[in-house]
This record gives sequence, C-alpha cells and structure tokens, in this order.
Amino acid sequence: MADEKHAYLCRMRKLIVNIPDTLDLDEKDLLMVLAAGLYEHGKLSIGQAAELVGLSKRTFMELLGKYNVSVFNYPASDLSKDVRNA
Repeated sequence: MADEKHAYLCRMRKLIVNIPDTLDLDEKDLLMVLAAGLYEHGKLSIGQAAELVGLSKRTFMELLGKYNVSVFNYPASDLSKDVRNA
C-alpha cells in the first residue's frame, strides 16, 4: 500500500518565508493559517490541508473555527441551486 503519510500530497515544494519578529506566530501557527486559507479558497481538500499542517483531519477541522474558517466550505450560490432543485 502507498505511504499513508503522503496519500494526499505526493509532491511538495519548500517555501521560505520571512516574517517580522513582532508577528507572534510559530511555524505551526503559520502553517495553520496557510492551510486554512488554502482550504477556504478551495485550493486544498480538508485532508490535504490537514496533512500540510501535520494534523489529523478531525483535529484540523476542530481548529478551523479558531482561524474563522468554516468546515462547510460550500458556496452560497451552490446552496441556493440545491434548494431550488430540491
């Protein structure tokens, strides 16, 4: 079976980011902000975002609220269509 740890993101690039010393974020917080934003914008699935941060899907989902990101990443326009078609 394929390596479970890399089931979602087969290839990764390394990114070096310079942030101000006054910004009170450690590496894990910064990764969480990035992963939450990419998830919110539909660039990563919940599993991919969780893997990026090194968390389980469940833990990642539980932490999303802290970053003002909804677990239910569903556009309002799609919801309106679903209601009309119900």
